[in-house]
Amino acid sequence: MDLVKFIIFPDYSDIPSWTDGPAALREILTAQLMTVSVDNPGEIASKLVESLPEIGRLINTDVRAVAHNDPAVCDLGEVILSYPLTRVMLHYRVAHRLYELGVPRIPRMLTERAHGQTGIDIHPAAKIGEYFAIDHGTGVVIGATSVIGNHVMLYQGVTLGAKNFSYDPDGHPIDTPRHPILEDNVTVYSNTSILGRVTIGHDTVIGGNIWLTHSVPPYSKLVQGKALEESFGSDGAGI
Repeated sequence: MDLVKFIIFPDYSDIPSWTDGPAALREILTAQLMTVSVDNPGEIASKLVESLPEIGRLINTDVRAVAHNDPAVCDLGEVILSYPLTRVMLHYRVAHRLYELGVPRIPRMLTERAHGQTGIDIHPAAKIGEYFAIDHGTGVVIGATSVIGNHVMLYQGVTLGAKNFSYDPDGHPIDTPRHPILEDNVTVYSNTSILGRVTIGHDTVIGGNIWLTHSVPPYSKLVQGKALEESFGSDGAGI
């Protein structure tokens, strides 16, 4: 992942500029792929390297999305160096490509590495479009069959999870679509849980602290009821 960062963001890497990043990455990844018994590890490593320009393009859209959505950002370099979104999306987008190439185990190891570093848990099988932004990020969970469109913004503590799942006759859980679909231009505020195979229509805003288990049409706006004002008890009695 250090080499991936060097290839995509060479001006923000500690690796010497004379390093042949693609060749070094291909060699290291080929050796790592041999540990998980895939066919043609060298070919898979080459395919990942060939995918890096597109992966880099997507990650740069994510960086720009964060800058567009956060007035506290001074410049793109700040996002690349400081924001957890950059780290987690570097790991996720590489892991997702390896997942598409049929690589076992390593994709999940990559996203769990980023999970440990950022507090953001994205399954490598999830599908995420371009210009994806997460602000703050701690506690965000994106399940394996989630589908996220373009220009989607999530805040901390958002869960795109499963409401339930089915079992086969032997008692094993069945891997079926069970996580939400978020269409383009959706914003979800902090600590909201969206559960099940529901569709959040494009250009929808969902407020914080909402438990949502049904689909909503495009251009929706969902918010909690207003807080109630209650007087405090006297003599330290509390609420």
